[in-house]
Amino acid sequence: MADKGGHPGGPGRAPEAGRPDKVRNVALVGHSGAGKTTLVEALLAATGTIQRRGRVEDGSTVSDFDDVEMRQQRSVNLALAPLVHAGIKVNLIDTPGYADFVGDLRAGLRAADAALFVISAVDGIDGLTRQLWEECAAVGMPRAVVITKIDQQRGDFDDVVMTCQDVFGEGVAPVYFPVGAGDGLRGLIGLLTRRCFDYSTGERVECEPDPEFLDQIAEQRAALIEGVIQESEDETLMDRYLAGEEIDVKALIQDLETAVARGSFYPVLATAVPHGADPGPVVGMLELLEVITQAFPSPLEHGIPTVTAIDGDSPKQVRCDPDGPLVAEIIKTASDPYVGRISLVRVFSGTLRPDTVVHLSGHGLEDRGHEDHDVDERVGALSSPLGKHQRPVSACVAGDICAVAKLGRAETGDTLSDPGTPMVMAPWTMPDPLLPVAIQARSKADEDKLSQALGRLVAEDPTLRLENNSETRQLVLWCMGEAHADVLIDRLSARYGVEVERIDLRIPLRETFGGPAKGLGRHVKQSGGHGQYGICHIEVEPLPSGAGFEFVDKIVGGVIPRQFIPSVEKGLRQQMARGVSAGYPLVDIRVTLHDGKAHSVDSSDMAFQAAGALALKDAAAKVPVLLLEPVDEVGVLVADEYVGPVMSDLTSRRGRVLGSESVPGGRTMIRAEVPQLEIVRYAIDLRSMSQGTGTFSRTFLRYEPLPSHLADKVAAASG
Repeated sequence: MADKGGHPGGPGRAPEAGRPDKVRNVALVGHSGAGKTTLVEALLAATGTIQRRGRVEDGSTVSDFDDVEMRQQRSVNLALAPLVHAGIKVNLIDTPGYADFVGDLRAGLRAADAALFVISAVDGIDGLTRQLWEECAAVGMPRAVVITKIDQQRGDFDDVVMTCQDVFGEGVAPVYFPVGAGDGLRGLIGLLTRRCFDYSTGERVECEPDPEFLDQIAEQRAALIEGVIQESEDETLMDRYLAGEEIDVKALIQDLETAVARGSFYPVLATAVPHGADPGPVVGMLELLEVITQAFPSPLEHGIPTVTAIDGDSPKQVRCDPDGPLVAEIIKTASDPYVGRISLVRVFSGTLRPDTVVHLSGHGLEDRGHEDHDVDERVGALSSPLGKHQRPVSACVAGDICAVAKLGRAETGDTLSDPGTPMVMAPWTMPDPLLPVAIQARSKADEDKLSQALGRLVAEDPTLRLENNSETRQLVLWCMGEAHADVLIDRLSARYGVEVERIDLRIPLRETFGGPAKGLGRHVKQSGGHGQYGICHIEVEPLPSGAGFEFVDKIVGGVIPRQFIPSVEKGLRQQMARGVSAGYPLVDIRVTLHDGKAHSVDSSDMAFQAAGALALKDAAAKVPVLLLEPVDEVGVLVADEYVGPVMSDLTSRRGRVLGSESVPGGRTMIRAEVPQLEIVRYAIDLRSMSQGTGTFSRTFLRYEPLPSHLADKVAAASG
């Protein structure tokens, strides 16, 4: 089962789980720089999966094998790293820690049955980690906390434990504490067993703890035992403990493992993975593996998302059964330049086998440019990814995760099921991308390849929304943030050979009349042969915002023949679409056609279309034409301590704060109306103001007059 093909894990025989109870799916979550990828390296090395640990700084880790990740020295993709410990296959799911890549993080949580929160002893807890803890709590996801970097000089294990207990609430308790600190770190002491695990020689040696630690052990052990007993199903245990009875350690460990699997108790562990010229010992890997394999639930113990027939009928009863109907979900899609499209799949029911036909159900994200589909496709080869290496497997049973090649229509979030009884899984929550980035191809050759390349990016990334704005004639990538946009543009270049450049985003403005006006449209041409003749007189009145366009026919006496009245209206509408001042569509006016002239031979449909357009332009020249800007209704959710700065910022953006309301968890929802021109980069600015914890939504509300000083700039820029 160990991969001996060389670092970071050469192609070789992959571990296969024959039964769901022999699988653990664990997502590693935490802020960027907490040490998730380094921890994965240490766990792989500790189990013999790789021969030596790689380094993020060297670009040599298993998880960060993408070119972008190696250059930026941070994870931007979800990565799978399977290992085997004590006969259990553990699928470690390394997720990005930066907020821009929360889509892959959410996908990792969907595929996992438990979450390992990785907290740096140096940096502590950030806002995103707090939010993720709450999300996991809402769905009952079992969790544990591992504190990394306890060997660093600024690392403070005790302080971070207290912070975890304060932020995460009840049920958080250390099960080990470190012996020594910084360069003097020697090992760990197990609180339940009261045994010391000394790593100072490079190997784990079990021994008696030094007497100086006995008081600390007694104090922390008592707190741990009380926490475990509170979660125990044995109601007599607390009374026996309070009566002074010594509780059997094996019983305590069993109760602890049950509480962790149930998601009601959250053990805190400590690890150190030193680097440098003279690194100290790697500490805590075996202890962590014991918790993962013994306390975290198997797929049999964790619920399955709601499954329905593709026609939306009542939910289907699906269990984690290798012999049941096939239900699997694509949690990640990637394009390999040699293999093609590769889909990372979590099997929830049944057994997925190579070279079989499956039904592929789309996910209903058409608004983001993702194709909605229901098609049958043949599964290609199955493999178990370890970094960039795909190692073949013969099958993937319920509860396990594998990679599938050559599913040509597959996208992230799609459901795989039996063609005879096609089903679809309820989608997981995916945040809306709210940072618009306008791009254009650098050359004609790039333009020809751009559409296909963007299609592949959209298939891979459900947090990306592609907009081809017909009004502004711009191609817009709606992204999660600046780093997300940078990665997408980098991939267009590096992976697909398409060079693009960013351009200024145009906001779709509108024009309207600042007052009533009359206009004459005269289109008379005599150039020999059949001429053109159409004359019309109109009156234009502005209407309230959102009223649209009204056309009133007051022609009497047949001065304009009836068949040409619709022609005048058509010409008016065409000119309204082109605009009359700055080139933006004209809205919210009433046009009354009250007089005109026609010629028995030269009048035509085209002549009166031209006359209608000229009449509107003539009327516009006699009154001020106002520019209108779109205004959004914005809802901003932030922690209470950021309410004041956020409200002040919204006001500085010409926003009108409508009110606020308290939300459970110490947060506030602020509602405001803000012009779109002012919130183009609000996704970035809000993250900065709220230390990464703020989120917002936006919905188009109406158009309002643009302030005169801004309208003058727009008019000057247009021409």
